[in-house]
Amino acid sequence: MDTSLHLPDLKPALPPAIPESGAESGADVGADVGAHAGAPTVSPEGARQPLYRRLAEHYQGAIQSGTLVAGDRMPSVRDLMRQHQVSLSTALQTLRHMEEGGWLEARPRSGYFVRQPRRSAIRPVQEPKSLMAIDPEQYAGIHEKVSQYIALRQSGAPRIDLSGMTCAPELYAVETLKQAAMRALRDRPELLTSAMPHNGNATFRQAVARRALHHGMRIDHEEVVVTHGCIEALNLALRAVAGPGDTIAVESPTYFGLLQALENLGMKALEIPTSPHTGISVEALELAVRTYGNIKGVVVVPNLQNPLGCIMPDEHKDKLVRLCEELRLPLIEDDAYTELADGNVPPSSLKSRDRSGNVIYCASLNKVLAPGMRLGWMNGGRWHERVKMLKFTHTRANEEWTQVTAADFIASPAYDRHLRRLRQLLKEQRERMAESIAAYFPEGTRLNVPNGGVGLWVELPVQVCSQQMFERALAEGVGVSPGAIFSNSNRYGHFLRICCGHPFTRELDQALRRLGSIGHSLAGQ
Repeated sequence: MDTSLHLPDLKPALPPAIPESGAESGADVGADVGAHAGAPTVSPEGARQPLYRRLAEHYQGAIQSGTLVAGDRMPSVRDLMRQHQVSLSTALQTLRHMEEGGWLEARPRSGYFVRQPRRSAIRPVQEPKSLMAIDPEQYAGIHEKVSQYIALRQSGAPRIDLSGMTCAPELYAVETLKQAAMRALRDRPELLTSAMPHNGNATFRQAVARRALHHGMRIDHEEVVVTHGCIEALNLALRAVAGPGDTIAVESPTYFGLLQALENLGMKALEIPTSPHTGISVEALELAVRTYGNIKGVVVVPNLQNPLGCIMPDEHKDKLVRLCEELRLPLIEDDAYTELADGNVPPSSLKSRDRSGNVIYCASLNKVLAPGMRLGWMNGGRWHERVKMLKFTHTRANEEWTQVTAADFIASPAYDRHLRRLRQLLKEQRERMAESIAAYFPEGTRLNVPNGGVGLWVELPVQVCSQQMFERALAEGVGVSPGAIFSNSNRYGHFLRICCGHPFTRELDQALRRLGSIGHSLAGQ
């Protein structure tokens, strides 16, 4: 078995910009070789990766940075063995892994060459065609539409389910969480038989408040309310600022669970045009507020918006917070995905710009830590006392065991290691799925690959009905989310949301091929 990896000067066929390694055992070749002048550093997660994958990531980094470009020839198997002191098996696995991922193409009797990514030729999702909001009086009944979708998905029980927005269980820190849970019960066996603190475990609230500092937020742990995931936090925020019959501005498209919540609360959703690149249109929001005059709040996902995947630029965040402050319009920030953004510096929050308590911040650990815990939290801003009472009235406290477990993990270095590993895996999965979509879906398909998160928002040719695609795919054992459920309008009938939270396998690639075949059929191609 190979135990070390060396990166001496590469052959002339490769540009000399790829750096030398320090020739240390287990060097992390997954580092971005185009961005660092010295030897790549090794992370604990990288050291546990198979050697062929670390070597593949080294070359993928060179391709992503532009050091290697389409048409460049890769080192031969023999060259890889000699240059990196690896076995024949490792060298072959490296090249085959990169070929399967769409990075290389094999040419008969010539070797492997860097391939032009298929998705580089696919156009991005289009911008909104209008800045006019959708009249909330014009549309109703999202709950029935979503209920039908959920019932069909549950009865269909797809073998490959790409309809959700969580990761596969094995991508989470299962063993570390198990140890933390056992430690919590060992240290405090009364956790399961004691009454729970109304606003949540103090240690957990302190842990998330300290974590908020990473995002530029200064929140007192006494102002943290623990919730059953982000959806309860959103429900509490909506109840705090509005009542039945009131209108709430939302992004378009938006998470269907929010539209359901608004309908259940007897509120109306005013859909504001939202860019797949920069997020909600602040200009359209201001126009809507001045036009309708009775909007009681606005809900946005500024970082890795669901379903678009976009991250709002900082200047747009500044404008949005400033506008809502001037208009005394409550701003509800849904932050379930920020920790999954690429890179080690997270995108900034709206709450970090809040100076008057006008931003209600709603967060979740479901996507980043453990979906089975259903843990979320919120800061109610100037509505904090009302939020506390609403929480007590509607659901009482969360159970404490999971909070103690999560607090233990979040406060340890293992949490950041877990997040770095998860981000890297999700990035690889997004890229490979985007490649397959570009290869298999009908001509005219558009796609944005976000800088983080677990979803892809796919725009199909206008003649393709995504509801029909969803139903036909479900009959073949593949689950996706049709665009129609993300709006009260009919704007997104030819869109799909596809989850990238599962390891990319041959079976998953075949599922995307089947989806593409259905799309071709519906497009008449």
